[in-house]
Amino acid sequence: MEKMNQRIERYWDARSGEFSRTRRLELGGVDGVAWKNIFRKNLPAGKLKILDVGTGAGFFAAILSKLGHEVIGVDMSTKMLSEAEKNLRELKLSAEFKKMNAQALDFADETFDAVVSRNLTWTLPDVKAAYREWRRVLKNDGVLMNFDSDYGDKNFSTCTKTAIRLEQLDECAAIKNSLSISRRRRPSWDAGFLEGINFSVEVDEDISRAVHKDNRCAYDLVPLFAIHARKNARFFERG
Repeated sequence: MEKMNQRIERYWDARSGEFSRTRRLELGGVDGVAWKNIFRKNLPAGKLKILDVGTGAGFFAAILSKLGHEVIGVDMSTKMLSEAEKNLRELKLSAEFKKMNAQALDFADETFDAVVSRNLTWTLPDVKAAYREWRRVLKNDGVLMNFDSDYGDKNFSTCTKTAIRLEQLDECAAIKNSLSISRRRRPSWDAGFLEGINFSVEVDEDISRAVHKDNRCAYDLVPLFAIHARKNARFFERG
């Protein structure tokens, strides 16, 4: 698994510059406003301590910082974290960033009021381990918000609009095809697993129309699903 983690890290390092530019466009446009409204609606009231897993260029960290929350963003890509730090500094926003594996977090139990993630779980070698870790670091009644797409059976050459070089597209496809999560149909698999570790789960199978309106941002054609889960206090794992 370590070799795969390193391969995924190298892939996102290589894409960090163009990825960051797109996220900055998104932050400044209608989609940034839409994401802000989603968090306002679904997060508990008050100032929260939030973990942004797979923070990338700091998109969620920036939005949540604007909303007044304390945010820690983690990512395996050093270059992505550098972009995140630069973006929030230029926006005069505050968040802490750490290099960390989403499947093995270096935080104490019940540290966070909420865990958020976007466009990450489809690239993880062990999504079950990640979900267990995210549950562990959540406080009782804490909220998990995961936004991702079911890329497993998709052909990137026909569904992507992003400005990505052919060799990067081939590498992305090779990584995807090697991961066990690609053989699951999502988000139904995610919902079932999270319920099995005692989350209460709500799923929206496609929120693309709400958050993919900005024509300046090259979104792919695969629906973006939303999982909103709440940690129940008593732990058990079913199955």
